[in-house]
Amino acid sequence: MSQFLVAVIGAGPAGLFGARELANNGVRVALFNRDIKAGGLAEYGIYLEKHTMKEGLRKQFRQALDMANIDYYGNVSIGMGGDFTLDEIRALGFDAVLVSAGAQGTKSLGLPGEDLKGVYHAKDVVYHYNKLPPFSQHKFHFGKRCAIIGAGNVMVDIVRFLIHHQGAEEVTAVVRRGPAEVNFTKEEMKHLIAYMDMDEFENEMKRVKPALDAIQQDAQIGRQKILEALAKADPKVKEAKFKFDFLASPASMIGENGQLTKLEVEENILTERDGKTSAKGAGVKRTLEVDTVIFAIGDQVDANFGLPTEWGEFVKNKEPKYAIEGISYETTTEGVFVGGWSRKASEGLVGYARRDGTNAAKAVLEYLKGRTPSNAGPEAVAEKVKSLNKAVVSREDLKRLETIEIEEAKKRGIEFFKFDSNEEMLQAMGLIETA
Repeated sequence: MSQFLVAVIGAGPAGLFGARELANNGVRVALFNRDIKAGGLAEYGIYLEKHTMKEGLRKQFRQALDMANIDYYGNVSIGMGGDFTLDEIRALGFDAVLVSAGAQGTKSLGLPGEDLKGVYHAKDVVYHYNKLPPFSQHKFHFGKRCAIIGAGNVMVDIVRFLIHHQGAEEVTAVVRRGPAEVNFTKEEMKHLIAYMDMDEFENEMKRVKPALDAIQQDAQIGRQKILEALAKADPKVKEAKFKFDFLASPASMIGENGQLTKLEVEENILTERDGKTSAKGAGVKRTLEVDTVIFAIGDQVDANFGLPTEWGEFVKNKEPKYAIEGISYETTTEGVFVGGWSRKASEGLVGYARRDGTNAAKAVLEYLKGRTPSNAGPEAVAEKVKSLNKAVVSREDLKRLETIEIEEAKKRGIEFFKFDSNEEMLQAMGLIETA
């Protein structure tokens, strides 16, 4: 009896758990991954020293990749200018396609000075310190005085990296709204809060109090939200300072000879409507002396992937036939579904991506019900991939790479070792010759 064949594009948590759900229901899956290693943001987005958490996730990912009816194709990119376009993948005769390639685009505010040396996007920095090629090879200018635009867990991770690994002396989180709207958890903030000057923090709270009072927001709510991390604060190990600059939005980056020297911000007032707090520019501008600005304001999907986009997201079918828990996983392209950050960019952490990828797979299974499998076979897909004339990584290759990296870590006497270029990984696996 012929078997349904589904392409899953992207091997982060959403793609891996989506592929597992399909495989558990008798579907043959071709899992395409742009990177050599599987794991996506779980491998390349979690703070670099969280080895135990990453290893726990890798264990789950290995179990999915070990399933007999999942074929892994690593180092294969899909999209305009990729190894295959989405249309070329669909032309291979898959019964359905599940896109779980994350949100590969970065949000840009279109501000003057965004192209100055010293101005970066958070994802590029996170990929850099987690050794994801080609970001691992990029040269970054991290100065002594840095500003991070944003107030989520990613902001906290980047501040930690700048202080602990780059020798930053003063890092400022520039936050559009007030202290009550910060979006990091106390579990993350406990790693950073020891670097906060409490007198300076109280002065900042006094400065923004009139704006909070104007919308009848209790200043203690935000204050408590930030300070609850103090009880379990990590000790301070560097001479550095972290602070907040609330009610401020970036207006422009100013530089000399192509190098950032100042960040201009506009002060905001708060407005409240239907229980939602918003920030509105007050027209007052000031500058901060900084060497580095990093935008941690979320991500958007890749507009060159091959699916229609709107507001930084792939367009979903507003009247889905196969909704799961009231959510549409269907694109406007027949038989093509989206899950994880490809469905909703920057939403939730690994657990969320796992659930969303699984639910996206359930939508695909609903779509397949009552259909007859096409004549597409995994052998034809394998032949097509082989015709790329490049090194394509299988799950057996991944196992070999993992063993080599574990041995290398032991040799060096470190907790974890990771090759930081595709060439080194492919050479280690024996897929290309050593230069």
